[in-house]
Amino acid sequence: MTRITRDQLLARLRQEIPETTPWEVADWLRDGKEITLIDIREHEEWVQGHVPGARHVSRGFLELQIEMVQPDREAPIVLYCAGGVRSLLAAHNLQELGYTNVYSMAGGFSAWINAGFEFEEPRFLTPAQRERYARHLIMPDIGEAGQIKLLDSKVLLIGAGGLGSPAALYLAAAGVGTLGIVDFDRVDRTNLQRQILHSESEIGELKVESAIRRLHDLNSDIEIKGHPVALSSENALDILREYDIVLNGSDNFPTRYLVNDACHMLGIPLVDASIFMFEGQVTVYQPANPAKGIEGGPCYRCLYPDPPPPGEVPSCAEAGVFGVLPGIIGAIQAVEAIKLIVGIGEPLVGRLLMYDALDQSFRTLNVQRDPNCPLCGDNPTVTELIDYEQFCGLPPRS
Repeated sequence: MTRITRDQLLARLRQEIPETTPWEVADWLRDGKEITLIDIREHEEWVQGHVPGARHVSRGFLELQIEMVQPDREAPIVLYCAGGVRSLLAAHNLQELGYTNVYSMAGGFSAWINAGFEFEEPRFLTPAQRERYARHLIMPDIGEAGQIKLLDSKVLLIGAGGLGSPAALYLAAAGVGTLGIVDFDRVDRTNLQRQILHSESEIGELKVESAIRRLHDLNSDIEIKGHPVALSSENALDILREYDIVLNGSDNFPTRYLVNDACHMLGIPLVDASIFMFEGQVTVYQPANPAKGIEGGPCYRCLYPDPPPPGEVPSCAEAGVFGVLPGIIGAIQAVEAIKLIVGIGEPLVGRLLMYDALDQSFRTLNVQRDPNCPLCGDNPTVTELIDYEQFCGLPPRS
């Protein structure tokens, strides 16, 4: 077998692997060229700074994770390391896997810095956080950058009941940095059949206090804010504006309309859900945001322009709810919130996911924005928050 030296190997690879320069990469990024830029250095190097827009996949995991980062073997990929040597070797290995458009950035990150280009110095996780969120960190779609987004995010839950309980538990476990909970109710024995945040020892306590204690016991690394008040047109905007995403788990129409309208006026995504006996549904109402390139979708009023007349809808206490059902629907709400925060997958914008527990079926209905919608339509008539009469067995406002 012919033996070659390190220098001979690198010389041969430079003939086989196309190299690009930091200036070319900077031009491609500035012009919006579709490239997958991958930093293959070790974590300790990455946290000291990296090229803006780069994905981090350390050299030891590149072949194992490349299909999750870029499954298209003809897509342009640029690899870089510290000095341009490891990226040559890595690019050669990707070619062996069938990737046909792989570049190595000559000079690596050192050349990028020396050329005077900007770089990002990311936040990084503590050792305890890296251990806690380890199963997220090894997923390329989340990774350390996605976990930091979760830790920096603020999510508000409307209600600490059937839907709010599983959603809050999973969001807290996932590391959402700030969780807010709006609920003025107290724990009742009838709640315990489905509201898994609470226990028998907490009967009579405010649900907000019970939830804060349970969630802090699950994850002391996050902040929990309690809002033990009834939402109204007077306080909704002030409470909701502190948060990035709202999850609605309320069980009455006035609150559903109020939260929908407030989220639209504030431009906050709303993960909305409802349950009835054995059935549940989930969707995402995403207001348009041209500055961020978000076209937006329908709102709750596109489906239901106005509340039904009082007495037409049976009360929640009368209709009943299958105890396991909110666990399924609330968990899906948590999934949608995490997708929105991290920026992965396709959120349920313009789609209504419906679930039937009796036959274990899911189906999805497409929902369009109504140009005649009184809130988000072309000529809106709802321009301020409205306090409707209470439904679902609750007394009207005084």
